[in-house]
Amino acid sequence: MTARIRSAMRLWPFFLPPAVFLAAIVIDVLAPPQFNTFPLLAATPVLAAPVYSLAGTIATGVAAQAAGAALTYSDGKDLFVAAHAVPFTSVFVLTVLAAFLNRAMARGRQQLKDTREVAEAVQRAVLPTPSKRFGPLDVAVRYRAAAREAAIGGDLYAFHPTSHGVRLMIADVRGKGLSAVRSVNGLLGTFSEASVRLPGLTGVVDWLEERAQRLQEEEGVESFATAVVVDVPADGSAMHMVNLGHPAPLLVHRGRVRPLEPAVPSLPLGLGDLGRTQVPVERYPLPPEATLVLFTDGVVEARDRNGTFYDPVPFLSRPLPAEPGALLDALLADLARHTGGPLDDDAALLAITRRQDTAGSG
Repeated sequence: MTARIRSAMRLWPFFLPPAVFLAAIVIDVLAPPQFNTFPLLAATPVLAAPVYSLAGTIATGVAAQAAGAALTYSDGKDLFVAAHAVPFTSVFVLTVLAAFLNRAMARGRQQLKDTREVAEAVQRAVLPTPSKRFGPLDVAVRYRAAAREAAIGGDLYAFHPTSHGVRLMIADVRGKGLSAVRSVNGLLGTFSEASVRLPGLTGVVDWLEERAQRLQEEEGVESFATAVVVDVPADGSAMHMVNLGHPAPLLVHRGRVRPLEPAVPSLPLGLGDLGRTQVPVERYPLPPEATLVLFTDGVVEARDRNGTFYDPVPFLSRPLPAEPGALLDALLADLARHTGGPLDDDAALLAITRRQDTAGSG
């Protein structure tokens, strides 16, 4: 479905009041004299209330009242008789009710917008703001809150420089609200401490698993978090990666996109007691000017009007900006074109690019 068709489908509620208004006039002109179109005219301000401004809603009611009067007069009927009091009063009353409905819905939309903005601000305050450079890497992150949610989500990302390179993580905690915030804070703190203290990713994942299970016990609810943990050595030439049930990162290089699917799937954090042994650590090369793109499932589970999931691979296969922040902005713009509007779920995105000037050290 093209973007133009999706845009038209989103706008159809705006065209419904005038369509009903015109239909009432046409029916009145063509139908027998005893046919009453006042109910259709009276419905137009009610239909306008959810989509028009207050002035537009009232103007629709006034137009309906005027059209009713004109149609009555054109039929040769006397406007000032008791028989016509009921339909004219009905239009007036429904216009007043539509105005109150319009204000109530506008306040509700504003409250949801304000709450959503607060939730997104809190989420960004919880998440670290990384430097734009870590050793040989240029770094960028983006976060988008769900349009239909007012709760704080569980999407998170983290970076931590170590004596031997850079470690980073992206994860998605199941659930929303304060419980998700506590889980996010707990995993961020554990990742930071483990990155400094432990030499290998296996130990880092073990600490994260232990913390995730403790959080479940403290909250008294079953929860889990999908995650990808990456270790990039100081020269930037390679990546060591652990994927714990998370969407596969994408390695973008010279117009080609490679999904880094784990050879052996691993259970998410918090579910390790169901049968996980030692997590496999996989190694991938990171050529100069290559970009690793990581994201939470709010990206790949976003759908268009036909229910088709978003696939970032075709877009990332095109010519793209070299700077990772510009690349993520372009990707989000393409995602918005696909969905035809805001996202239904939170989405966190992270990108690292190995700079060309590090090629000699790789």
